[in-house]
Amino acid sequence: MPHIQAFRGLRYDLGHVGSLSDVIAPPYDVIDPALQDQLYKKHPANVIRLELNRDEPGDDATSNRYTRAARFLRNWRSEGVLQVEPDPALYVYHQVFQHQGQEYQRRGFMTRGRLERVGEGKIYPHEETHASAKQDRLLLTQACRTNISQIFGLYPDPANDAQELLEAAVAGKTPLQATDHLGVVHRLWIVTDVQTISRVAAIMDPTPMYIADGHHRYETACNYRDQLAAAGPIGDTHPANFVLTMCVSMNDPGMIVLPTHRLFRGLPPMTAGELSAKLGPYFTTRAAGHGPARGSAVWEEIEVAGEQGTLAFYTAQDDTWTLASVTPAGVARIAELAPEHSADWQSLGVALLHRLVMENLLAATNLPKPMYVHSVEEVEQGLLRGDAVGRDATGQMGQGGRFELAALVMPATVNHVQAISEHGERMPAKSTYFYPKLLSGLVFNPLE
Repeated sequence: MPHIQAFRGLRYDLGHVGSLSDVIAPPYDVIDPALQDQLYKKHPANVIRLELNRDEPGDDATSNRYTRAARFLRNWRSEGVLQVEPDPALYVYHQVFQHQGQEYQRRGFMTRGRLERVGEGKIYPHEETHASAKQDRLLLTQACRTNISQIFGLYPDPANDAQELLEAAVAGKTPLQATDHLGVVHRLWIVTDVQTISRVAAIMDPTPMYIADGHHRYETACNYRDQLAAAGPIGDTHPANFVLTMCVSMNDPGMIVLPTHRLFRGLPPMTAGELSAKLGPYFTTRAAGHGPARGSAVWEEIEVAGEQGTLAFYTAQDDTWTLASVTPAGVARIAELAPEHSADWQSLGVALLHRLVMENLLAATNLPKPMYVHSVEEVEQGLLRGDAVGRDATGQMGQGGRFELAALVMPATVNHVQAISEHGERMPAKSTYFYPKLLSGLVFNPLE
C-alpha cells in the first residue's frame, strides 16, 4: 500500500447506545429488504440509517434517503451518540467465526489509505464495477462527507509483521465487541501509540494492496476526491485524499474465500447425457449420483481435488449430478474464446463455466441472472424447493420456478486475486466471496 495514515475516527458512544451489537450492520450490498427492516427496528441509532437508508413516499431531489442519512449523522454527532477519537489511531479489528465446524479468527486493522487511480500505482482491483452502484455511493458520500464503511484490502506480508506489531500493542487490553446477525464476533481495539503507528506505516508504505471487497466504494472515493479538487485545491493532507481501509495480510490464517455456486433458470430441459454430449470433447464427464442431496458429496470430491477446472452440474430433467473436468482441448478452446485474457484468468473455474460452458457450448447467452449461493446446502435447498434462496445480480430475491441447471464451482484464491490483478485484469462476476463481511458502524472516517 503506498501510504497509510492514522486518523481520528468517529465512533459510537456506548453510554448513549448501550450494546454495540445493536447499532452495527453488514455492508450495503448484502442487505436485503427484510434485513434492512430488522436493523431499523433494532435500535434508533443503527448504522443502517446511514449505510442504506430506505426510500420513503414523496422523496425528491431535496429530501431523500441520502439527505436523511446526512441528517441522522449530524444529529448523532451533535447529541454525542457519535464522538470523535481524541487522538489519531489505527483500529485493530478481529473477526471470530465458524466455517465447516471449525473456528477461525481473521485479523486486520483499519486505517486511512491514500487514494490512487487504478492502474497508476500499487492498488489493484480484481472485480468489475457498475455505474449505478458507484452513483449510489457517491450521492451518500456527498451528503455525509464521511466514509460510512471501509474497503477491504489485502497486502503481502509473509511474516505478518505489521499485524504482529499491532497485536503486541493491544495485548491484554479489553476490546469493544459486537456480534452480528450471523453470529460472527467482531472485536475492535484502538491503537494511538505514535511509535507503533510509525513502524506499521513503514512496513506498509512500499507494499501493494489488492482490493478484496469494496471496489465501488474505492472508485467512489476517487471520484469524490476529484470533484473536490476540481472546485479548488484541497491540499495533499486533506482527508478526501484517503479512504477508510481494512488491511488484512494475505498470509493471515483466518483468510477464507467461499465459493459462489450458480442456479440457472431459462434453459431448455436437459438430461445429464445431453449435457455431457455438449461438453465433450472439452471436458471429461461422469455421472456422480442422483438427487439434490447428493450435492454435498459431489462438492466434497471437488474440494479434495482442489482443481479450478473441475465443475459439477445438476440437471433437473433427470435429477442427476455430473462431474466435469476440463481437457487440454478445453484449455485451448477457452484461450481461443478469451484471447484478451491471461492464462491465469482463463483457468479460473468461473471463467470456464461462463465463457466456455454457458456462452459457447450451451449457447445460453440470454438467460435470467443466475442465483448465487455460497454453500452446497443452499444449492440443495433451492433445487428441492424450486425457488430462490439467494439474490440475483440486482440484489432482488428470485421468483419461483424450476432451476434447470445448477453448477458447483471452485472459488478463486487469494493468489488468483494477486496474479490476475497484477495482469491488469478483472475477474468474472462473483469469482470471490470473502467471508465474513466487514461490519459497518465500528468506526467512521470523516472527510472534512
